[in-house]
Amino acid sequence: MDGKVTIGRTAGLYIGAAVLRLAIFTLLPGIPDLLTGRVEISTPVTSFKRLQEGLFLYNHNVSPYDGGVYHQAPLFLPLFSLLPNASSYPIFTYLLYIAVDLLSAGALWKIADSGETVASALFTSPRKEKRWNGFIIAAVFLFNPFTVATCIGRSTSVFTTCAILHAIAKAVSGAPFSAMVAITFAGYLSLYPLLLLPPLVLLCYDRQRIERGIKSVIPFVATNIAVVAGIMGLLFGMSYLITGSWEFLTSTYGVQLTLSDLTPNVGLWWYFFIEMFDSFRSFFLGVFWLHLSCYVGGLTVRIRQQPLVVLTLLLGIFGIFKPYPSISDTSLFLALVPLYRHVFPLMRYTFVIAAVIMYATFLGPAFYYLWIYAGSGNANFFYAITLVWNLGQSLLVCDLMFAVLRDEWEVERPEMAGKEIRQI
Repeated sequence: MDGKVTIGRTAGLYIGAAVLRLAIFTLLPGIPDLLTGRVEISTPVTSFKRLQEGLFLYNHNVSPYDGGVYHQAPLFLPLFSLLPNASSYPIFTYLLYIAVDLLSAGALWKIADSGETVASALFTSPRKEKRWNGFIIAAVFLFNPFTVATCIGRSTSVFTTCAILHAIAKAVSGAPFSAMVAITFAGYLSLYPLLLLPPLVLLCYDRQRIERGIKSVIPFVATNIAVVAGIMGLLFGMSYLITGSWEFLTSTYGVQLTLSDLTPNVGLWWYFFIEMFDSFRSFFLGVFWLHLSCYVGGLTVRIRQQPLVVLTLLLGIFGIFKPYPSISDTSLFLALVPLYRHVFPLMRYTFVIAAVIMYATFLGPAFYYLWIYAGSGNANFFYAITLVWNLGQSLLVCDLMFAVLRDEWEVERPEMAGKEIRQI
């Protein structure tokens, strides 16, 4: 009887999420095109409109990277060319995006039910009983307005989100090869997920050590890195066959590394580099990328006992400091945060964080309108609200990290449980 109830709840959740998205797509046909053009949802490297431009060139035997508009992975082209024209028969594209969201929710459900967040191989939280089940975690993700808006806006970042969540789900399930395949595919699509490799490999290693008794870490790490390199080489080879040249490397990954497209977004890079003198550009590009990547080693070493925490914090950091962030990155981070229900009482600024994020969410579109359409503002208007937006995310990352570290500390010092601490 319980099994039938569980199946019914699962089906109801997925059907409800799919119906909501399909209803918005079909009953409000102007909304998808409106959201597709929003800079908060679509970036130069995830835009559905730019994908359509590249697909048009590809279908007419012209290099999709001619003209400097298309900056996405070549494998998107044969995938979307199999679908009927999105302008004439959009329902098939809608169904594809809905299916990807449901697959992401399924992976998130597996992560939640694994219990990795409360009991890893090296650490067990004293609050492990206080956690939400996979149904609640998946529901929070599927009905998050940021997740729904990203799906309706048809940003290709949904594919990266799906690949990252499946990589983590396979890692906690004890399937390192599948995890490496998924994270490589995510890195192929968006580049930055490759920075998640160190904590993901450690997560795989911890699970394998429990299940198969693997003790030597160096051969395990080397094997997984070789798998990633081999699969990435295979994906690059397929991309070369599709496009007929290596031009996609510069157009897809070079744009992210050099920030050659300065279209406004919710990140911190675009305005800074608009104001940057060309003579300093290369130096600050290196500084920005070094800043983005330096968190990986520090967090991996400091929170070695909980690799999944490291992955969660890094996804939050990437949503703030990557070159072309969008609300899709925030929705991915917010999807993983409820996994840490057991440390919510240890967090200190939940109200402030919620207020700041909601404040920026409502005022961001208004400030962009004042700048671009009304002409009564300038770029400072929109950049100021993006600073507030990223401040809210930064507070959430820091507060979650504090709560996790406090949880660990109380295990080491049980006499300090519940007592106030102050930084001196």
